[in-house]
Formats: sequence, structure tokens, C-alpha cells
Amino acid sequence: MSTFHLEIVTIERKVFDDHVNMVIAPGSEGVLGILPRHTPLLTALSYGELQIKKEGEEDQFFAIGGGFMEVQPQHVVVLADAADRADEIDLARAEASRRRAEEYLARSKEEIDFERAEAALRRAQIRLKVAERRRREGRRPPPGQMGTGGGSSA
Repeated sequence: MSTFHLEIVTIERKVFDDHVNMVIAPGSEGVLGILPRHTPLLTALSYGELQIKKEGEEDQFFAIGGGFMEVQPQHVVVLADAADRADEIDLARAEASRRRAEEYLARSKEEIDFERAEAALRRAQIRLKVAERRRREGRRPPPGQMGTGGGSSA
């Protein structure tokens, strides 16, 4: 099966760098599936789950916190505002972040910045979704990843 080179980069580090068969990304206008030899494309990314498919391996999942994706026929670069591999996410910390964001949103409209609170809630929810998936599947970190972990703050 044909592959392309995928890089996932944040301002802090290179999160992923390997050849893959497919990437499914949370585009600003909907979910995008990218295969080898895809037409060149530049798109904004929203908060969501990024999935990587590689023949003979389990799918890999990342919590993406917005950014951009540049697609070329044999090379895709994800420039993410935040990106956490499933094994990097502290489930308790993500749950605490979600609770704080929900409490903040429950306050009076005059007291809060709704855009910021909703972004924090979306970020916490996607991190929980990705972390829960890993916990349910009980997987170890897959090969082909770079970085030493730590993740971004929620």
C-alpha cells in the first residue's frame, strides 16, 4: 500500500514524523481524509481528534488544538497549536480542566469570556476522548514517534 510522509509539529516540538497510509484530521469545515497523492491543499484545523493509519499497525490518535495542515502529494505537515498523543494525556488533569471550564461557563454572562471558556471546554473534551480511547484499548506508544512526552497544558 502506498504511503506519504507525515509530520505533526507544535511550537514546542515535533510530535510525529513517519510515513503513513492515511491521516484523518479535524478540518475547520469538517473532517478530512488524506491519502497518498492527494491534491495540494492548505487548510485550517479545529479542535478535534487526528487519526493516523499505518498498514500493519494499530491506529494512532492525537488531540489537536487547532492549527493548519499543508498537504502535498507525498508530504503532509500539520502545524498544530497543541498536539498530544493519547499516551501523553493525564486523564485526571484533563477531567479537572473540563470541570473548571464547565463551571466557568455556568457563571453569569457578564462575568465571563464565553469564547475562551468554550475553547477550554472543547480542548479538555477532546483530550479526554483521546485519552479514554487509549485507556480502553490498553495500548503502548506506537513506534515512529518523536518527542519525550509531557503534552501541552489544558
